[in-house]
Formats: sequence, structure tokens, C-alpha cells
Amino acid sequence: MALIEDLANALSGDVIKAMTETGDDRLHERVAKSIGAMSPTMEEAFMTSMRVRLAERRGRQFFDSELSKLRTERAAAKKE
Repeated sequence: MALIEDLANALSGDVIKAMTETGDDRLHERVAKSIGAMSPTMEEAFMTSMRVRLAERRGRQFFDSELSKLRTERAAAKKE
């Protein structure tokens, strides 16, 4: 159902922002537990959205780090 996915995605975006702001990397687990008490379907949609967002964030951090290393190596090679 599109409504559930839309709501879960919007909530996961807000939770990601709050996790970044507060440094609480387990907030999403407590939110999911709260949701699951009322709607297991919504809980699963929320957790799917969270997993995707967290994976993207991890991938972005890795990519940024690798790109920085490659740029540093390239700059050093040009100086030689």
C-alpha cells in the first residue's frame, strides 16, 4: 500500500535527521518498537526505509573517504 510506504519513508527521514542531531544511533529501533505495537506492517515498512537510508549513509561515507584518498594520491603523483 502506497500510503504505508509514504508514511514510513517520511518518518524514517525525520528519524535519520534526529539521529544525526542527537547522536542516538538506536533511536530508530525504539520508534520501530512503538510502531510495531500498533501496526507490524507499518513497522516493517519503516525498518525497510531505515535500512535503505542507513546503507546509503554508510555507502556515502565510504565513497567520500575513498574519493578523498584517490584525490590525495593523484595530487601526490603529480608533484613527483
